[in-house]
Amino acid sequence: MLRADYGDGGRIALVAPDGSVRVLTQGFHSACEPDVSFDGKRFLFAGRRTATERWNIFEMLIDGSGVRQITKGPGDCRSPGYQSTQYVITASEPWYQITFVGTVPGSLNEIGTAPATALYACKLDGTEVKRLTYNLSSDYDPAIMWDGRLLYASWQRARLSHGLLGQIRIFGVNTDGGDYAAYVQPSARRIQHMPCTTPTGQAVFVECDRAPWDGAGTLACVETRRPLRTYRALTIEADGLFHSPSPLPDGRILVSRRGADGAGTHGVYRLDLRSGRLEPVFDDPGAHDVQAKAVVARDEPDGRSSVVSEGDPHGKLYCLNIYQSDLKDKTWMPAGSVKRLRVLEGLPRRDGGTAAQATSAQAAGIEHGTPQLALRRILGEAPIEPDGSFNLEVPSNTPIELQILDEHGMALRSCGWIWARSHQSQGCIGCHEDPELSPDNYVTQSLAKDSYPISPPVEQRRAVDFRRDLMPLIAKKCAGCHDKGGAAPYLDAGKELAIGPISITSARRTYEALLAPDEGGWQRSGRGKYVDPGQARTSPLVWHLFGRNTSRPWDGPACQRQAKPIEPGKLEPLSDEERRRFVEWIDLGAPWDSIPK
Repeated sequence: MLRADYGDGGRIALVAPDGSVRVLTQGFHSACEPDVSFDGKRFLFAGRRTATERWNIFEMLIDGSGVRQITKGPGDCRSPGYQSTQYVITASEPWYQITFVGTVPGSLNEIGTAPATALYACKLDGTEVKRLTYNLSSDYDPAIMWDGRLLYASWQRARLSHGLLGQIRIFGVNTDGGDYAAYVQPSARRIQHMPCTTPTGQAVFVECDRAPWDGAGTLACVETRRPLRTYRALTIEADGLFHSPSPLPDGRILVSRRGADGAGTHGVYRLDLRSGRLEPVFDDPGAHDVQAKAVVARDEPDGRSSVVSEGDPHGKLYCLNIYQSDLKDKTWMPAGSVKRLRVLEGLPRRDGGTAAQATSAQAAGIEHGTPQLALRRILGEAPIEPDGSFNLEVPSNTPIELQILDEHGMALRSCGWIWARSHQSQGCIGCHEDPELSPDNYVTQSLAKDSYPISPPVEQRRAVDFRRDLMPLIAKKCAGCHDKGGAAPYLDAGKELAIGPISITSARRTYEALLAPDEGGWQRSGRGKYVDPGQARTSPLVWHLFGRNTSRPWDGPACQRQAKPIEPGKLEPLSDEERRRFVEWIDLGAPWDSIPK
């Protein structure tokens, strides 16, 4: 899904109108990702002076003088960009900031393949570094808009619609990390990244199905007035592979391009978005010429104010009406069908992996690159008001997933990773609602009350995992029918294990049996033969325990499959609490061991 971490050995050059070239970053081992200041006199870039240094952000005058280092973080700092002014009511005056992409110290992305990245901001002197986004997968490619907000690429684990690896979409966010929302609707391509906005009101980006090493692909755009309804493809595969668009003052863009077959190197072109005319600007056949920016003064975007107060450990999440949704048939989830709201905390994968994560991958038989969901803990459950609203106080700056529940505690729908910044309120209209429609003008029942507190101490945040919570229950109440020669699947936990210690080897074999791939292929769908990790309602194991298919009308083909109930009188029945334990385990991603190391 993610392009390679390129830039090693790169250099930044100034190309004059007569075509002459001067390298500006002499003395740096690597330099890339320039961003020109609003007055056209300076530029930011990511660089490192030696091959062993971490990437940091530097600023330099356009003539190559006056270089100074801005960041000195513990991780890599890349993709810098100038922000407009920032202001809070307790400050005496506004100040300027920069945005950059930083690796999250000690954390890997959600599938454990590379360091996790997030958007950060700091002052021009490198002080007051603040993290802006808290997506567990990765966020990158920030670009400033005319109104001072940021566009960026966000890796969203939309598992059911785009497979286990999800999709990368363009999001918008305030420069304090609040009020984030999807900016571009999903297209036929799974990856949308490298956004920029033009003075004539377009947001242009690169899209592809599978990222090549440099992330190049075709170009598309939306209108900034109605971005969710104005998608338009600008190029096709035969036009070549495009990279790093950036705006020109007349509405055209600078963009890098290489051949449609992927061969050759990138050259820089000018593209007219209306006519599609492509004009060559510069091409050094011995190098990839990418990330071109016009050295020209431009209007400074609007400044932004913020209510974020870094000392507040809490934020607020609210929803006006969860029944306002994107479901095709509104009768599928009638008012009153949602009973509670489950609030989950996401735990990042630690650098180098943990014994729990490694064992989980091995036990599930997914060593060959198919990921599991991130580890989750339950922060708590909250009531849903009769009008479908809720209003919560949650831990700030924490990855959170919301799940709306039916009467059995089964998740009906879930959101992606969201968060609330310190002292800030983050809200939505409904459950995957149309964000371009205005809601009815009324005060919801939840907002007329104090926020419902869901912010327990860390030691009280509850995890549900297989090794600790499910295996003893399986050994006691399930293994008698699913022993050798019994009903499939074979659960390697004989009756004798119900009264003594259960070996880790037996538990792992049982876990692997329950998470066996479906005949359709785990790699393609993410669904198991018995367990659909992250979605209890479509898991045949849950159908078996409840005696019916618990899928919902929006679950597609799963609704047509037959459930196999437990034969009456065969074994001691599970209690409601024990069945709920299975449901919670699957809705949390069916982890082997969710105790963080």
